[in-house]
Amino acid sequence: MFKLKAPFKPTGDQPQAIEKLFKNLKAGVKHQVLLGVTGSGKTYSLACVIQKLQKPVLVISPNKTLCAQLYQEFKEFFPDAGVHFFTSYYDYYQPEAYIPQTDTYIEKDAKINEEIDRLRHAAVQDLLIRNDIIIVASVSCIYNIGSPEDYQKVSLEIKTGQKIKRRDFLSHLTSLQYQRNDIDFKPGTFRVRGNIIDIYLVTGKEILRIEFFGDQISRIYTNEDSQIFANNKFVPIREVRFYPAHFWVTPQEKLNIAIENIKLELEEQLRRLKKEKKLLEAQRLEQRTNYDLEMMRETGFCHGIENYSRHLEFRKPGQAPFVLLDYFPKDFLIIIDESHMTLPQLHAMANQDRVRKETLIEYGFRLPSAIDNRPLTFKEFEERVNQVIHVSATPAEEERRKAKKFIVEQLIRPTGLLEPSIEIRPTKNQVKDLIEEIKKRIKQHQRVLVLTLTKRLAEALSDYLTEEGISCQWLHSEVKTLERPKILKDLREGKYDVLVGINLLREGLDLPEVALIAILDADKEGFLRSGTTLIQTMGRAARHLEGHVILYADKITNSMKAAIKEIKRRREIQIEYNKSHNIIPKPIAKPIREWPFFSKEKEIISEFWIIRDEKLLEKEMREAAKNLDFERAAEIRDLIKGFKSDK
Repeated sequence: MFKLKAPFKPTGDQPQAIEKLFKNLKAGVKHQVLLGVTGSGKTYSLACVIQKLQKPVLVISPNKTLCAQLYQEFKEFFPDAGVHFFTSYYDYYQPEAYIPQTDTYIEKDAKINEEIDRLRHAAVQDLLIRNDIIIVASVSCIYNIGSPEDYQKVSLEIKTGQKIKRRDFLSHLTSLQYQRNDIDFKPGTFRVRGNIIDIYLVTGKEILRIEFFGDQISRIYTNEDSQIFANNKFVPIREVRFYPAHFWVTPQEKLNIAIENIKLELEEQLRRLKKEKKLLEAQRLEQRTNYDLEMMRETGFCHGIENYSRHLEFRKPGQAPFVLLDYFPKDFLIIIDESHMTLPQLHAMANQDRVRKETLIEYGFRLPSAIDNRPLTFKEFEERVNQVIHVSATPAEEERRKAKKFIVEQLIRPTGLLEPSIEIRPTKNQVKDLIEEIKKRIKQHQRVLVLTLTKRLAEALSDYLTEEGISCQWLHSEVKTLERPKILKDLREGKYDVLVGINLLREGLDLPEVALIAILDADKEGFLRSGTTLIQTMGRAARHLEGHVILYADKITNSMKAAIKEIKRRREIQIEYNKSHNIIPKPIAKPIREWPFFSKEKEIISEFWIIRDEKLLEKEMREAAKNLDFERAAEIRDLIKGFKSDK
């Protein structure tokens, strides 16, 4: 059961919004919109709806930063429920591609973030065993992750007293893609010490200790703090089930059949290529596929195994892949956050993926079945949808059309805060004018967001402001996933006074210390200066008592006109409500949360947990510097200093 815990009650127009949303859900309404302004407590209203509804929930957000924020908020509202984080686990991702014009093959290159990978597994595994679950996901939730049936089927359940040979048990672990590592013990690995086997579950949440007596499991222990290096507080348990360390783990009997089916497809495709006189392509395809098949036979896994997922899951050509939505029970709720941004992403993903794969297939880099390793099409996504709440301060035409009359407005902020005041200033000397405005705000201990049109300009402006003595940082898509929330936290704490960005500073970011938004080149019509974007951007200043927006522009575009008109409409409604209820606007008191996932420093420490040999660490540090990974080298240097200070 979902049990909401919050230090406040619904207020303003939250009660009517909660009641309408819940009433519509109970009446079976498939699509509805929550049109809620920034700072009106949309997440809290949704949490109240979830508590009343008591169904599993999937929240889809347009980017990882917003995912992290929503994850934290829902975790605070439902501390006893299963609240999880599911996003793409790549810090860096270059998909496999081929450019025929220049005969350039680009190999898949990716850096997997192991922490996010663990969180993905934790989300899926909790989803299979409990109903009070909220998964906050990015649009990557519509990508193929393998069959839920196979994922459960290959899971291993063990009990105290169970008869099984130690050798067979280790073989089971290996088939689940757990790797033996007696030195670097980390999630997804196991280590063996005589008749004791320690297994660090892939979720990172707990460590299992299995003790054997002959060919029998004599005891099973768990350490749920995962602090095996800090303590030995193992608790005895009777039985446990654990799941694969990778998605796409296929039962052995199915794997053998799948390999034969892949071989048949390979033969058919080779005949087609040879018939078309594509001998180079045929040779390339045969060599690559046979190598992958050999790896699957030997280890049950190969790099790029997802490209064979249609065969491994016994899907028909063109059949939809298995995605996170397939792991949910039939009756669940989807909340699409910032729907005006998220829906276009969901529409586009399958088409973009298909174009890239078709080229790879045509030139012998992949089998035709690789095209079925893909995200869902939007039609397939909608077929899996039961009921949806679209959430946005600026819902687009698509959401409005689907929701029809079921549009619920939430325009009143519980604190009585108004939409920001707006003024337009000429672009001439805009940077000089901006610096003067920033210095005024700094004197009042207020924060500033500056919006530019390009990454290069964001970085250049940030550097210039720093030279002018202003504490400043830039933030755009090249900043690593887990570093973005930290930068935002540093802004709130006052480490930076100004943040310069492009479009990452728009939807949903919760920054109550920000009093001024400066939008450079506001009259340059386009996506970054559309009416919707401007309204969203201005909303970042609506959490401050003195919220103000400066639009640097030489003319008033249609987008500017529409945005200013809508902000004025909402401001008037809020003023009228405050008057009739004798409300005096007051600032939002929002706690600055600790970022819930590992910092880079902790990752480095966990990597070298057992190594206290300074010479060995210094060698690793020099190696990192040699590879131009200066950030890692500096972190290992700091670790060495920490060891020296401990002596």
